[in-house]
Amino acid sequence: MISPNTRPLSWDDLPKCAWITGAGKGIGRGLAERLAAQGWTVYASARTSDDLDDLARAVVDAPGKIVPLPLDITDRAACAGAVDRIAAAGQPLGLVVLNAGTHTPTPVDDFDAETVGDLIETNLIGTVNCLASAMKRLTRQGRGHIAVVASLAGYRGLPRASAYSASKAGLIAMCEALYPELVRVGVGISVINPGFVKTPLTDRNTFEMPCLISVDEAVDAMVAGLQKGRFEVAFPTRFVLFMRLMRSLPYGLYFRLTGKILDR
Repeated sequence: MISPNTRPLSWDDLPKCAWITGAGKGIGRGLAERLAAQGWTVYASARTSDDLDDLARAVVDAPGKIVPLPLDITDRAACAGAVDRIAAAGQPLGLVVLNAGTHTPTPVDDFDAETVGDLIETNLIGTVNCLASAMKRLTRQGRGHIAVVASLAGYRGLPRASAYSASKAGLIAMCEALYPELVRVGVGISVINPGFVKTPLTDRNTFEMPCLISVDEAVDAMVAGLQKGRFEVAFPTRFVLFMRLMRSLPYGLYFRLTGKILDR
């Protein structure tokens, strides 16, 4: 039986086996490449097999390796099967990074229940599908670390992003609730809150993105925060400070500021 005083392992003591969802592109791919370069075995999941095969080829000379694991995170049974497949390989799972997600604008004049439902199904419920199985595995091991990628957009509701903000706020609250329970059984959990990162997803945006950073910069921040054992890993710094200020404002002032966003 695991003692209530058990604490999660430090980064350096984690088994060097990771599972990353949303690894086909963007920061998921960047993190997978970084870990493989550091000698990790990385089970990389995404819906598109071609992206995963390309990722595996890109790190063929790395000390670690990429194991493609195609997955639709909205398929609950498939998520459980992915964790079972990793377990069957016999190596303890040290790190789980639940990064898969998407964004669709939801302004008032295009607010559609199906669109909102699909986004919530992917960003929130899809992450839950993976998290449920991963937590069972890691708590059974009594060690490991989970990182859930949310967003600074989860701090407060943002214009034209009602569904996206709702999904990311849900992830943040869920991780906050799980932390004290998981830490008692030796499993760490972190929430990753990026600002704007230049990826194929943000390339769709038609507005100016403040404090836009590269994938490499985002991966640097993620790894540094996880290595330090932080619960929240948020970046880039200037945008984090701005969003924290916005989070602290009373509604009257906050709505005046967000109204100006709509006027642009």
